[in-house]
Parts: sequence; C-alpha cells; structure tokens
Amino acid sequence: MMITFTITGLICGFIGYFIGKSQQKPQIGISNLELETCKKEKRALEEQIAAYRQSEKSYQNLISTPTASHQPFDAEEAKSIFGKKIKENDLKVIEGIGPKIEELFTTSGIQSWKSLSETSVDRCREILMKAGERYAIHDPGTWPRQAKLAYEGKWHELKNWQDQLDGGREK
Repeated sequence: MMITFTITGLICGFIGYFIGKSQQKPQIGISNLELETCKKEKRALEEQIAAYRQSEKSYQNLISTPTASHQPFDAEEAKSIFGKKIKENDLKVIEGIGPKIEELFTTSGIQSWKSLSETSVDRCREILMKAGERYAIHDPGTWPRQAKLAYEGKWHELKNWQDQLDGGREK
C-alpha cells in the first residue's frame, strides 16, 4: 500500500511539474526600454552610414574624373612652390598626414600619391580606425583629392588649397 501511494505521488508530482512548466511564459533577457534604445541607436547609425556613403559618392566623382596626362615628378617645381624639398610620393605632403599616418598607409598598401588618390575616404577612415583611437580622430576627407593634385603635379593648386585647409580639413 505504501508503494502505491509513493508511485501515485511521484506520478502526480511529475504531471504537476510539466503542467506548471507549460504554462510559464519564457523570460526574455531584454526589456522593452532596452529594445527601443537599441532600435534608436541602430537608426542613428544607419543615418550616419547613409551620410558617409553620400559624401563618398561626391568624393569619388571628384577623384574619378578623367585626369590630364600625368606629368613626370618635378622636384624643383615642387620645391619652388612649397619652399622645401619634396620627395616623389611623399604622403606627408598631404596636409593632415604626418610620419605615423604615412607609415599606417604604407603598411596598408598605399605607398604613392596615385594610390592614395584612388583610395576611398571610407577606406582611409577604416585604416585610421583600425590603428586605434589616437588615429580615429583624423579626418581624411580631403586626402585623396590632395593626393590627386600632387600626382598630377598641380603644385600651385595644391598649395593654394592647403592654405585654406585647417589640419587637412575644409573650414
């Protein structure tokens, strides 16, 4: 008799346990407030991406316009305009690029004015971001266009434009 009560008790216990489990709502680890915050952040990031893509298209149009025939590098002309010796494909000629950033770009395969002029602003930003916070603050928005002028030997245009720039940024 004792065994019958024990077995009956166990069976009832299992049935009660499974009925209780089936009626419980699954608990979600994120609140509605957190979900809404994430959605807002996602929308803001999507808007930023769209703005970057739009600015990139306008930069690409400037970069991809047909260029005059490439002039051989004239170190004397560059020196007369900049007042200092300029080496061919020296990325430091680009306002906003110093020795450390030049090294980053060189190790990323951008070793000439021509290659920088053909590099998208987004790719330049990506290189800076990968290098860390210290480099992510730089704005490469004008770098490909400056590099294009250097590659084409348009030293007067480059110097005049750089005189208007503020650390490589348009004012």
